[in-house]
Amino acid sequence: MPYNCVCLIKQVPDTKKISGQAMNDDGTVNRAALPAIFNPEDLNALETALQIKERYGGTVTAITMGLPSAADILRESLYRGADDAILVTDRKCAASDTLATSYIISCAVKKLDYDIVLCGRQAIDGDTAQVGPQLAEKLGITPITYMEELQELANGRITVRRAIENGWQKVRTKLPVLLTVTDEANEPRVPAAKFIMKYKNAMAPIEVEKAIRNDNTALDEQAVKQLIEDEIRVLEEKNLLIKQWDLGFLEADINWCGRSGSPTKVHRIQSVVLTAKGSKEVEPTESGVSDMVHELIKEKTIA
Repeated sequence: MPYNCVCLIKQVPDTKKISGQAMNDDGTVNRAALPAIFNPEDLNALETALQIKERYGGTVTAITMGLPSAADILRESLYRGADDAILVTDRKCAASDTLATSYIISCAVKKLDYDIVLCGRQAIDGDTAQVGPQLAEKLGITPITYMEELQELANGRITVRRAIENGWQKVRTKLPVLLTVTDEANEPRVPAAKFIMKYKNAMAPIEVEKAIRNDNTALDEQAVKQLIEDEIRVLEEKNLLIKQWDLGFLEADINWCGRSGSPTKVHRIQSVVLTAKGSKEVEPTESGVSDMVHELIKEKTIA
C-alpha cells in the first residue's frame, strides 16, 4: 500500500559559526549574518520519508517556509529523491514564532493529500521542538515525537520506537500521523547524481523573476513580465518549477501570522562574554582528573 509523505524542512543559520551579529535588536535572528544550511534533523526526517516511498510506494513532498533563498534546500530535497517541492514565502510571515509558524504550515499541509507528515525533532536556530506537536494539533492528527526507528507500517497503522529520557517506548497508532524524527533514526543519503542532473535548473517563481530582472535591465516592465511568464511556463512543462505559495493562496488568517500571530516576545537580549583570569594545566591522567574534580568541589564550582 503506497503512502504519501509530507516532509517539513527548514533553512537555518549555521550556529557553529555564530557571531555577535547573530541577533537583531528586536530579538529575532539576523539570518543574513550567518551562512544558511539544511536543518540537520530535517535531513533525517526526509530520509525516513524516502525510505517509506522506496519500500511501500507513494510520494514525498518537501515544504519549507522562509525567504526566497530557502529554495536552495528544496532543490537539495529533490536531489535526494523528493517528488515535489513547495516554498511558502510571504513578507507577512516575518517574525513568526512557533505558534504562527505551525499555523501557516498547517494551512499548506491541508492543501495536500497525505498519510504521514514528518519533520525533524527540532531546529538548531530555536531548539524549541514545538512546531511539530503544534502542527499535529492544528491538523487534528496524532503526533509521535522523538522517533528513532520505524518498526512497522501496514493496514493503515504505524508502529515506531521513540526515545524517552531513560530508554525507549514502542508506540502504535492509526494514520494519518505526524512524526518528529531524531538524528538517531538513520544516516541521511547524499544527493544522487541523476537527480542533480534532472533538477539542477529547478527554480521557484521568485527566483525566476529575480534572475530575469537582473539580466534584462534595459527592457521595459511589460517585456520583463512576459519573459518571466514564459520562463515559468517552460519550467512547469518540464516539471522543474518549485511551487510557491503565499498567505493569500493558503487562505490564511493574517491575524494568526507573523508578528501579530506570535505571542512570544523577547524581553531582553544579553551578550555574555566569559573571560579567564588564569589557566591551570591538568595532567591527562586519572589522578590529575581526580585532583581537578576535588578542587572544583572544594571551590563549590560543582556540587
